[in-house]
Amino acid sequence: MMTPLRRVMIGSLLILAWPAAHAADGQKVFTQGGANPAAMACLGCHGPDGNGIAAAGFPRLAGLPAGYLAKQLQDWRNGSRKQPVMEPLAKALSDDEIKAVSTYLASLPAVPAGDLHRQQIADDPTTRMALYGDWSRQIPGCVQCHGPGGGGVGEHFPPLAGQPASYLVAQLNAWRDGSRSNDPNQLMVGVAKAMTDEEIKAVAEFFARPASQEVTP
Repeated sequence: MMTPLRRVMIGSLLILAWPAAHAADGQKVFTQGGANPAAMACLGCHGPDGNGIAAAGFPRLAGLPAGYLAKQLQDWRNGSRKQPVMEPLAKALSDDEIKAVSTYLASLPAVPAGDLHRQQIADDPTTRMALYGDWSRQIPGCVQCHGPGGGGVGEHFPPLAGQPASYLVAQLNAWRDGSRSNDPNQLMVGVAKAMTDEEIKAVAEFFARPASQEVTP
Protein backbone atom coordinates (compact mmCIF):
# COMPACT_ATOMS: atom_id res chain seq x y z
CA MET A 1 0.00 0.00 0.00
CA MET A 2 1.27 3.47 -0.86
CA THR A 3 1.94 5.63 2.18
CA PRO A 4 0.66 9.25 2.37
CA LEU A 5 4.25 10.52 2.22
CA ARG A 6 4.93 8.53 -0.95
CA ARG A 7 1.74 9.90 -2.54
CA VAL A 8 2.87 13.45 -1.78
CA MET A 9 6.34 12.79 -3.20
CA ILE A 10 4.93 11.31 -6.46
CA GLY A 11 2.46 14.19 -6.79
CA SER A 12 5.26 16.71 -6.34
CA LEU A 13 7.38 15.01 -8.99
CA LEU A 14 4.49 15.08 -11.44
CA ILE A 15 3.94 18.79 -10.83
CA LEU A 16 7.66 19.50 -11.36
CA ALA A 17 7.70 17.43 -14.54
CA TRP A 18 4.65 19.14 -16.09
CA PRO A 19 6.46 22.18 -17.63
CA ALA A 20 9.00 19.91 -19.37
CA ALA A 21 6.24 17.68 -20.70
CA HIS A 22 4.31 20.74 -21.89
CA ALA A 23 7.39 22.04 -23.75
CA ALA A 24 7.94 18.60 -25.29
CA ASP A 25 4.36 18.65 -26.59
CA GLY A 26 5.10 21.92 -28.38
CA GLN A 27 8.16 20.42 -30.02
CA LYS A 28 6.07 17.43 -31.07
CA VAL A 29 3.43 19.66 -32.69
CA PHE A 30 6.19 21.50 -34.54
CA THR A 31 7.97 18.37 -35.77
CA GLN A 32 5.11 15.86 -36.11
CA GLY A 33 1.86 17.81 -36.15
CA GLY A 34 -1.15 17.88 -33.85
CA ALA A 35 -3.47 15.11 -32.72
CA ASN A 36 -5.85 15.97 -35.57
CA PRO A 37 -4.26 14.73 -38.85
CA ALA A 38 -5.22 18.04 -40.51
CA ALA A 39 -2.78 19.82 -38.16
CA MET A 40 0.37 19.15 -40.16
CA ALA A 41 3.90 19.53 -38.81
CA CYS A 42 5.18 23.11 -38.92
CA LEU A 43 8.74 22.27 -39.93
CA GLY A 44 7.74 21.31 -43.48
CA CYS A 45 7.24 24.99 -44.33
CA HIS A 46 9.07 26.80 -41.54
CA GLY A 47 12.27 24.74 -41.54
CA PRO A 48 13.67 22.29 -38.98
CA ASP A 49 15.03 25.14 -36.85
CA GLY A 50 11.97 27.37 -37.24
CA ASN A 51 13.94 29.94 -39.24
CA GLY A 52 11.67 29.70 -42.28
CA ILE A 53 12.45 28.96 -45.92
CA ALA A 54 13.27 32.28 -47.55
CA ALA A 55 13.30 30.96 -51.12
CA ALA A 56 9.69 29.87 -50.75
CA GLY A 57 8.62 32.96 -48.78
CA PHE A 58 7.87 30.98 -45.62
CA PRO A 59 8.56 33.15 -42.54
CA ARG A 60 10.72 32.38 -39.57
CA LEU A 61 8.90 31.63 -36.35
CA ALA A 62 11.91 30.98 -34.10
CA GLY A 63 12.24 33.50 -31.32
CA LEU A 64 8.95 35.32 -32.00
CA PRO A 65 6.92 36.09 -28.86
CA ALA A 66 4.66 33.24 -27.79
CA GLY A 67 1.72 35.62 -27.35
CA TYR A 68 2.11 36.91 -30.90
CA LEU A 69 2.34 33.42 -32.40
CA ALA A 70 -0.69 32.18 -30.45
CA LYS A 71 -2.70 35.23 -31.51
CA GLN A 72 -1.95 34.63 -35.19
CA LEU A 73 -3.13 31.03 -34.95
CA GLN A 74 -6.29 32.16 -33.16
CA ASP A 75 -6.82 34.86 -35.81
CA TRP A 76 -6.58 32.28 -38.62
CA ARG A 77 -9.27 30.39 -36.77
CA ASN A 78 -11.62 33.36 -36.47
CA GLY A 79 -11.02 34.72 -39.97
CA SER A 80 -9.36 38.05 -39.15
CA ARG A 81 -6.27 36.72 -40.92
CA LYS A 82 -6.68 34.61 -44.05
CA GLN A 83 -4.29 32.22 -45.77
CA PRO A 84 -5.38 28.99 -47.49
CA VAL A 85 -2.77 26.74 -45.83
CA MET A 86 -2.74 28.21 -42.34
CA GLU A 87 -6.50 28.58 -41.81
CA PRO A 88 -7.38 24.85 -41.82
CA LEU A 89 -4.19 23.99 -39.93
CA ALA A 90 -4.97 26.48 -37.15
CA LYS A 91 -8.56 25.24 -36.92
CA ALA A 92 -7.27 21.67 -36.48
CA LEU A 93 -5.07 22.58 -33.50
CA SER A 94 -6.46 22.49 -29.97
CA ASP A 95 -6.03 25.46 -27.62
CA ASP A 96 -3.43 23.48 -25.66
CA GLU A 97 -1.51 22.66 -28.85
CA ILE A 98 -1.51 26.30 -29.91
CA LYS A 99 -0.16 27.35 -26.54
CA ALA A 100 2.45 24.58 -26.51
CA VAL A 101 3.82 25.11 -30.02
CA SER A 102 3.87 28.90 -29.56
CA THR A 103 5.85 28.52 -26.33
CA TYR A 104 8.27 26.10 -27.97
CA LEU A 105 8.90 28.36 -30.98
CA ALA A 106 9.43 31.39 -28.74
CA SER A 107 12.16 29.44 -26.92
CA LEU A 108 14.20 28.90 -30.10
CA PRO A 109 17.13 31.22 -30.89
CA ALA A 110 16.05 34.46 -32.59
CA VAL A 111 17.80 36.16 -35.50
CA PRO A 112 19.53 39.30 -34.15
CA ALA A 113 18.41 42.64 -35.58
CA GLY A 114 21.14 44.56 -37.38
CA ASP A 115 22.38 48.10 -36.86
CA LEU A 116 20.54 50.32 -39.34
CA HIS A 117 23.03 53.21 -39.05
CA ARG A 118 20.30 55.76 -38.38
CA GLN A 119 22.36 58.95 -38.85
CA GLN A 120 24.73 57.96 -41.61
CA ILE A 121 22.42 56.66 -44.31
CA ALA A 122 19.22 58.58 -43.71
CA ASP A 123 19.49 60.17 -47.21
CA ASP A 124 18.64 56.83 -48.81
CA PRO A 125 14.86 56.89 -49.53
CA THR A 126 14.30 53.30 -48.42
CA THR A 127 16.27 53.76 -45.21
CA ARG A 128 14.46 57.02 -44.53
CA MET A 129 11.12 55.24 -44.91
CA ALA A 130 12.22 52.42 -42.60
CA LEU A 131 13.58 54.77 -39.94
CA TYR A 132 11.41 57.85 -40.13
CA GLY A 133 8.44 57.09 -42.40
CA ASP A 134 6.61 59.87 -44.22
CA TRP A 135 4.33 61.75 -41.87
CA SER A 136 2.88 63.81 -44.73
CA ARG A 137 1.11 60.55 -45.67
CA GLN A 138 0.60 59.34 -42.08
CA ILE A 139 3.27 56.66 -42.44
CA PRO A 140 5.39 56.15 -39.29
CA GLY A 141 8.90 54.74 -39.60
CA CYS A 142 8.85 50.93 -39.41
CA VAL A 143 11.32 50.87 -36.51
CA GLN A 144 9.18 53.27 -34.50
CA CYS A 145 6.77 50.39 -33.86
CA HIS A 146 8.87 47.32 -34.67
CA GLY A 147 11.89 48.39 -32.63
CA PRO A 148 15.54 49.21 -33.33
CA GLY A 149 16.76 47.25 -36.33
CA GLY A 150 13.23 45.90 -36.88
CA GLY A 151 13.83 43.37 -34.12
CA GLY A 152 10.25 43.46 -32.80
CA VAL A 153 8.59 44.91 -29.70
CA GLY A 154 6.36 42.85 -27.43
CA GLU A 155 3.44 40.78 -28.62
CA HIS A 156 1.88 43.24 -31.07
CA PHE A 157 4.85 44.35 -33.20
CA PRO A 158 6.69 41.30 -34.56
CA PRO A 159 10.24 41.26 -35.91
CA LEU A 160 10.75 42.35 -39.50
CA ALA A 161 14.50 41.73 -39.55
CA GLY A 162 15.46 38.49 -41.26
CA GLN A 163 12.00 37.68 -42.60
CA PRO A 164 11.84 36.81 -46.34
CA ALA A 165 11.15 39.86 -48.51
CA SER A 166 8.38 38.03 -50.36
CA TYR A 167 6.66 37.26 -47.04
CA LEU A 168 6.81 40.91 -45.93
CA VAL A 169 5.47 42.07 -49.30
CA ALA A 170 2.64 39.52 -49.05
CA GLN A 171 1.66 40.76 -45.58
CA LEU A 172 1.62 44.42 -46.61
CA ASN A 173 -0.54 43.51 -49.59
CA ALA A 174 -2.81 41.48 -47.29
CA TRP A 175 -3.31 44.57 -45.11
CA ARG A 176 -4.19 46.46 -48.28
CA ASP A 177 -6.73 44.00 -49.68
CA GLY A 178 -8.38 43.15 -46.36
CA SER A 179 -7.32 39.51 -46.16
CA ARG A 180 -5.47 40.50 -42.99
CA SER A 181 -7.14 42.80 -40.49
CA ASN A 182 -5.85 41.64 -37.12
CA ASP A 183 -3.64 44.57 -36.11
CA PRO A 184 -4.25 46.84 -33.10
CA ASN A 185 -6.36 49.87 -34.12
CA GLN A 186 -6.03 49.01 -37.82
CA LEU A 187 -2.67 50.79 -37.91
CA MET A 188 -1.10 48.57 -40.57
CA VAL A 189 -4.11 48.84 -42.87
CA GLY A 190 -3.58 52.60 -43.17
CA VAL A 191 0.19 52.31 -43.51
CA ALA A 192 0.05 49.66 -46.23
CA LYS A 193 -2.58 51.52 -48.24
CA ALA A 194 -0.51 54.71 -48.13
CA MET A 195 2.66 53.04 -49.46
CA THR A 196 3.40 52.56 -53.15
CA ASP A 197 4.21 49.15 -54.64
CA GLU A 198 7.82 50.27 -55.06
CA GLU A 199 8.09 51.37 -51.42
CA ILE A 200 6.63 48.11 -50.17
CA LYS A 201 9.12 46.09 -52.21
CA ALA A 202 12.09 48.25 -51.20
CA VAL A 203 11.30 48.24 -47.47
CA ALA A 204 10.69 44.48 -47.51
CA GLU A 205 14.07 43.87 -49.14
CA PHE A 206 15.71 46.26 -46.68
CA PHE A 207 14.57 44.28 -43.63
CA ALA A 208 15.12 40.91 -45.28
CA ARG A 209 18.78 41.71 -45.88
CA PRO A 210 21.07 39.95 -43.38
CA ALA A 211 22.76 42.27 -40.89
CA SER A 212 26.16 41.45 -42.42
CA GLN A 213 24.97 42.87 -45.76
CA GLU A 214 23.57 46.14 -44.47
CA VAL A 215 24.82 49.37 -45.94
CA THR A 216 27.63 50.90 -43.91
CA PRO A 217 28.74 54.52 -43.88
